[in-house]
Amino acid sequence: MNFLNNRHSLLFLINIIALLACITLLTRVYTTIGMSATWLLLLVLAISLIASLLTLFKRQDQQLIQVIRALANGDHTLGFSAHHPMREHFKGVKNQMQSARFIAEQQSDFLKALLVHVDLAVIVCDAQGNIIESNPAVARLLGKSAGHLKELCHIGTIILAAQKNLHSTVQWLHGEQQDTFTLQISIAEILGQECKIVTLQSIHELLINKEQQAYKRLTQVLTHEVANTITPLSSLAQTCLGLIPINLNFIDEESKQDLTLALNTLASRTEYLSEFIASFRQISNLPLPNLVPTQIAPILERMQILHRQQFSDSDITLTIDIQSQYLVMLDNGQIEQVLINLVKNAIEAVRLNINQHVILGDNEIEQGRILLTVAQNSAQQLYIEIADNGAGIVSEAREMIFVPFFTTKQQGSGIGLSLSRQIMINHGGDLVFLTRPKGACFRCIFG
Repeated sequence: MNFLNNRHSLLFLINIIALLACITLLTRVYTTIGMSATWLLLLVLAISLIASLLTLFKRQDQQLIQVIRALANGDHTLGFSAHHPMREHFKGVKNQMQSARFIAEQQSDFLKALLVHVDLAVIVCDAQGNIIESNPAVARLLGKSAGHLKELCHIGTIILAAQKNLHSTVQWLHGEQQDTFTLQISIAEILGQECKIVTLQSIHELLINKEQQAYKRLTQVLTHEVANTITPLSSLAQTCLGLIPINLNFIDEESKQDLTLALNTLASRTEYLSEFIASFRQISNLPLPNLVPTQIAPILERMQILHRQQFSDSDITLTIDIQSQYLVMLDNGQIEQVLINLVKNAIEAVRLNINQHVILGDNEIEQGRILLTVAQNSAQQLYIEIADNGAGIVSEAREMIFVPFFTTKQQGSGIGLSLSRQIMINHGGDLVFLTRPKGACFRCIFG
């Protein structure tokens, strides 16, 4: 019954019956009366029936091809009629393909969402260096987007030259901030094409934290051991000074003076070392900041008032440039301490530069200038910049300026910059030195 209800099957059956009847009559007429007009008419009718059958087959093939193509392209509007013999098979294949496509789209959406939200920068490129795919973390990490590896400078050169899987660390200058990345390159075949899968991750903060932890442990050990030695020495020196009788006679009066001087020197130096060690303890015992939303401008104004007399005495001009009025989370007292250290260093650098020109007999001495700037960098981080036109820092010392106990000053303790940087790191930011054509420039970056 289903067969008779199918239009194509019914036409096919009628054509077959008519063709068989026509062939039978054609044979009988030919055997009875030979070739005649009736026989020719029957022959034409038979040929027409054969052509009709071929047309039916062709239509069936075209319909099948169209349905399969539509199915392959994801178009499910086409299909077979209700009584077509392949309808059930087609429905089964269509359901399987829809299910497989849905699962593939889900997996694709999941992977895309994962790549968007992970901090790991992922780049997929071909053998020629064209970037096929990348996630938003690449632009966040490198500060720019790229379509070809050549746009990534030395990192792109390393990736292009890699002939096998590679794991390394590279340096990257993001604006004026130096960053350290872990670089991992994997070579794989994707859709028949050799591709390189590259991942980049910043380890700058991790390295800084490890460095600071090492300095803290070293400071704790040194201060403990040195303090234990200095305390009894200071006490002994003071005791010895008290035990020398006023009327004690020496063979040589000068010897008594030398003894007194030696004991006084020992007492004063041990006292100075005790204070020195106490200042070191600030690095290892620095309290966590009490963060509150704060405007930067009032803090800089207080710096100006605090150092007004020093600026006047040294003929130094202080300029404050506020380019951003955003609130920032900070500990007022700790940030003021950082700025006091940096402004003090700037004043000393300007004075040193002026003194050097005076010693050299230079009649055209440039007036000392210090510039305090509040602005935002390319990563939208708020920063305070302290720049001066002083003597600057020699290139050999720039890599060591944040190391505890390192100093280029005769009377320096070597903890000011280290302590300031630790405070900025505790604020989620950093303290960096920026190279300038003249003078020194330090930038306090807030996270």
